[in-house]
Amino acid sequence: MAAAPEEYPQGFIIPIHASLTKRLLMAGVPRELAITNWTFAAALTIPLHSWYGIPLGLLVHSVALYAAKKDPDFFDVFRRGIRYKTFYRR
Repeated sequence: MAAAPEEYPQGFIIPIHASLTKRLLMAGVPRELAITNWTFAAALTIPLHSWYGIPLGLLVHSVALYAAKKDPDFFDVFRRGIRYKTFYRR
């Protein structure tokens, strides 16, 4: 069981701001994924004069939001997993 903070010696506990340990999210989604997703949606919507890119962007954002609530680092793990080669056969 951990001791109460008053029982630690002077200088043993250092406060760390939460922004140094938490992921940077935009609208609840990892920043890189949000920028990529909405850039892709805008690239489909604006030059094609079609609104099909917006529902697609919302769908991808919703799926990413659900995954980010489970694990904020899912996008980094996904990107790293794609680069690995398959060593085991099924």
